[in-house]
Amino acid sequence: MHMTMTHKEPPPCFGDLKIVFPESGEGLRSSPKTCLACEHKTACLKSAMGGREGLKVKEEALDRAYAAGMVGFFERWSKKKAFHQKAADKE
Repeated sequence: MHMTMTHKEPPPCFGDLKIVFPESGEGLRSSPKTCLACEHKTACLKSAMGGREGLKVKEEALDRAYAAGMVGFFERWSKKKAFHQKAADKE
């Protein structure tokens, strides 16, 4: 038996970090319930976090981890350097 898979086109919000992973009033981020129900959620979040804005989000999380004592100075420095290199590659 041959099954035909139908793939819907991603919605217009696909990969838009401000929509799919918005910042709350407390500075934390989470996906809205509508995104969690979407069949494209995983690819969408990967796309959003893979862009320049996503690198900024990762850098913010690293700074919070450093401030909380969960990451040392050299690890933070090394990861920030890698983030900036990736951002430069995206230009």
